[in-house]
Amino acid sequence: MSHTISKRTILAGTAGAAMLVAGLATVAADTVPPGSGDGSTGHRLASEWCRDCHAIEPTAINTGKPAPDFVAVANMPSTTELALKVFLLSSHKTMPNFIIKPNDADDLVAYILSLKRK
Repeated sequence: MSHTISKRTILAGTAGAAMLVAGLATVAADTVPPGSGDGSTGHRLASEWCRDCHAIEPTAINTGKPAPDFVAVANMPSTTELALKVFLLSSHKTMPNFIIKPNDADDLVAYILSLKRK
């Protein structure tokens, strides 16, 4: 018995997959509202976890630390809330293997974005 797949079946499957991905993205986006982090808590976390490698204070620029200053990160054109969250929740070869909870990531992101020059 031979089975053939029509273009209509492929298109229906592709459309269904796209709708599923869009739906999951919407649910994920609705789970944590944008801007829900607390910058003061993020500053405290950065002091505990990030200070050894990053300059974390608003006035600390070009300190010679091995990792980028938080002010420089905040002011990169590519820096957005989403980009920072994805970065913080992913592992990196050049960073310690921190396991950052989503709420802590929100707080760190809020702090980093507070350093953006207006």
